Amino acid sequence: MTDVLERFLRYIKIDTQSDDSISDRTPTTEKQWDLARLLEKEMKELGLEDIRLNEQCFLTACLPANTQKSLPVIGFLAHLDTSHDFSGENVKAQLIEQYDGKDIPLKGKAGMQLSPREFPELLNFVGQTLVTTDGTTLLGADDKAGIAEIMAALTHLVNHPEIRHGKIMVAFTPDEETGYGITHFDVKGFGADFAYTVDGGKLGELEFENFNASRAFVDVHGKSVHPGDAKGVMVNAQLVFMEFNAMLPVEQRPEYTAEREGYIHLWKMSEGSVEHVQGVFLIRDHDAQKFDTKQKLMQECADFINKKYGAGTVEVRLEEQYRNMREVLEPVFHVVETAKQAMLELGITPIMKPIRGGTDGAQLSYMGLPTPNLFTGGFNFHGPYEFLSVETMEKSVQVILKIIELYASR
Repeated sequence: MTDVLERFLRYIKIDTQSDDSISDRTPTTEKQWDLARLLEKEMKELGLEDIRLNEQCFLTACLPANTQKSLPVIGFLAHLDTSHDFSGENVKAQLIEQYDGKDIPLKGKAGMQLSPREFPELLNFVGQTLVTTDGTTLLGADDKAGIAEIMAALTHLVNHPEIRHGKIMVAFTPDEETGYGITHFDVKGFGADFAYTVDGGKLGELEFENFNASRAFVDVHGKSVHPGDAKGVMVNAQLVFMEFNAMLPVEQRPEYTAEREGYIHLWKMSEGSVEHVQGVFLIRDHDAQKFDTKQKLMQECADFINKKYGAGTVEVRLEEQYRNMREVLEPVFHVVETAKQAMLELGITPIMKPIRGGTDGAQLSYMGLPTPNLFTGGFNFHGPYEFLSVETMEKSVQVILKIIELYASR
């Protein structure tokens, strides 16, 4: 057993929630520095080299090779921040040893429980040790579990110098949950040949394909006059926005899609008035051509309404977030195959399916650092029902170590 649980419980006590409403600075919240500085201190105590914490809260370090063999430089990354969807302040974790398959009371909120009736995957962990929230916060396994697993693996390598390995790079990064943090990462300075993010969920997840993603900012401009004199003059922006949304295909809403089906999701709306409404849509698809079609549809709907109500009534601004990393991973697919082999040798069944979301690895791959994603053991991220298995955390540490071992043996 490693110290992965001890580390995880230490890290989740630090609130690192990012803020997706801020786009002009990195990190978006000052509190992410608190965890970064703690990890910097722990890295120094561990004896890692070339430790750098830059002005944007990117923390990197190196475990030097202990063999003369010419080996690739492998990177491992996890993110410091937790989701802005739910509070991460004053996390009070519950440790459930030898879980019995029954409802787990979340003691911070009367009557709240984590039940296998609602979350049947709990029954896969009977007899294991679980970590849950107390119902008042998220847990922070996304991605403090990944941080703890990487640090536990490094500690094991430092304590067992007989294990031969090449140069290992590690990075802990801010603002993953905003979708923009990793754009500031210095891939060239990091110096890895390829890397893995440790930011997935259930045991065996190995992800190398994700959505193409963009946001569509839709502004509707109305014409406000007194309702008594409105005939033939008023244009109610709220109603026009509803009309625009109704033009989008219902079957492509996220609540009606699964697996490789993309979606258009009305994510946010301003309070709105007759004069102005803004909405933000998320556009997602694994297929690049279907993704482009969805983006064009947004503009086509705006063009139709502008012909009806007048030019400038609807404005659509598209902002690309990330692309499907499979395209750039296929030429270096040994990165995926080695992780798969590591899992198989450890008796873990690899789960290789497209991510219905994004990962820093997608942007990193397009920035020149091929980066698939490994599991952490967490479930129900971003909310009070979040939990993870300690045994799966240990398996994640073993996979990291096995990947390093496999590359050293070649």
